[in-house]
Amino acid sequence: MFRKAEEMIRETRSQMRGGQGEVELVHLFQAGEYKGKARLFVRITLQPGCSIGLHEHVGEEEIYTVIRGEAVLTDSTLPEEQIMRPGDASLTLSGESHAIRNNGRETLEMLALVLLNE
Repeated sequence: MFRKAEEMIRETRSQMRGGQGEVELVHLFQAGEYKGKARLFVRITLQPGCSIGLHEHVGEEEIYTVIRGEAVLTDSTLPEEQIMRPGDASLTLSGESHAIRNNGRETLEMLALVLLNE
C-alpha cells in the first residue's frame, strides 16, 4: 500500500488530553488498513506553546520519536523531565503516564505509534 501525504487524514484536537493549544494529527495509516496490533500511527505537529497533557496508557503502549524541533517529555518512570531532540525516542508502557510539550520556538513534529497489549 502507498499513500501520498496529501491523501492522509488530518485532524486537529484542542487541549488534547488536557494540554494547551492545538495538536495536528496526520494519520499515516488507520487501524484496519494494517494487520498488526496497533491502535494509532500518526505524525503529530505541535506549535510553540502547545502540549499533550499527562495521560496514562492502560492495555497499550506508546512510542514517540521526534522528527523536527524539541520536545519536553514528562514520564512517570523518570525522576525529571527530559528534552527530546530529532532521533530521540520514548516508550510508555501500560500503567505508565506521559505528557509532551513544545517549549521551543520552532514547530515540533513527532511520530506516535500506539500498540495494543493483546
